[in-house]
Amino acid sequence: MVTTAPIARPGILDIEAYVPGESKTLGSVEPAKLSSNETPLGPSPAAIAAFQSSAASLERYPDGQATALRRAIAARYGLDAGRIVCGSGSDELLGLLARAYLGPGDEAIYTEHGFLVYRIAILTNGATPVIAPERGLKTDVDEILARVTDRTRVVFMANPNNPTGTYIPIDEVRRLRAGLRPDILLVLDAAYAEYVSRNDYEAGVELVATTTNTVMTRTFSKIHGLAALRVGWAYCPENVADVLNRIRGPFNMSAPAIAAGAAAIADIAHMEHAKSHNDEWLPRVVNDLERLGLKVTPSVTNFVLFHFPEGSKKTAAGADEHLKSKGVILRRVGAYGFPNALRMTIGSEADNTRAIAALAEYLKGAA
Repeated sequence: MVTTAPIARPGILDIEAYVPGESKTLGSVEPAKLSSNETPLGPSPAAIAAFQSSAASLERYPDGQATALRRAIAARYGLDAGRIVCGSGSDELLGLLARAYLGPGDEAIYTEHGFLVYRIAILTNGATPVIAPERGLKTDVDEILARVTDRTRVVFMANPNNPTGTYIPIDEVRRLRAGLRPDILLVLDAAYAEYVSRNDYEAGVELVATTTNTVMTRTFSKIHGLAALRVGWAYCPENVADVLNRIRGPFNMSAPAIAAGAAAIADIAHMEHAKSHNDEWLPRVVNDLERLGLKVTPSVTNFVLFHFPEGSKKTAAGADEHLKSKGVILRRVGAYGFPNALRMTIGSEADNTRAIAALAEYLKGAA
């Protein structure tokens, strides 16, 4: 049989392209964009200054080792800089981990409502995605362990999870690690770790420090406000860091991103301000949504997932359209298995108030 065009590798055409949160509405009204879990405080002024300063040498290649950024992260958290790998957002690092440890015939596990990028990364590398059911919209360690086979090579777990906003305690994460074979890589995606205020939560540093088969990924896109620059990092065992450094691009981060990231991680006061804002507004938004008769999944992050009553004429789809007509953009989450729910970022006081008012208007007279 003669083909008339190149053929993609098996698994590629099974991928549904990732669709990010919307950012625009019709009309000229400035939108209240609460669809992508971005911080309403913006980046640190120090990060902006570092970014602007880097414009004086754009003709130069960046430091391929991202030395300044790795050292700044290490200093902030007391880590070994040699075990930190930086990338173009944590998405790149998740993709590199899949590329390094998965191939045709392999399996990788993620949870029922887990981040869609895991499935994309698994299928891109010809491996088979295996979905573990959640319990109460939380990761269930026993369900993950029940799906391990001799073909399992990687387990991806977001803690806290997106889009549910839920988490599991570190003791459960330890139990998961202990129940997996030594040759299975456990990837702990801690993109929202900075927002969590729970005594039983730990992002994964301890497990990375004490095992050779656990990786923790983090991002600057959320609390640090550098989503446009794509800055992420992974804390790895030495053996995994060595693998990632062999396959990543030699200049996988731009000089402005390195400079801004290093400045952002050092500005602890700005990060604490962002967390304080979220600590104030998360419970207020949850309370307002529940007063409207909506069920809210308990969240420890900077967003909330809320559900519309089954059997009502008022639906997530209808609310989404009404909100957009008012210039308010939330996130549809049907692709995550929630066709009748929306996810709302905790934004500024003005945007939060605007979103709640628009929802109240839509729900008036609900059946």
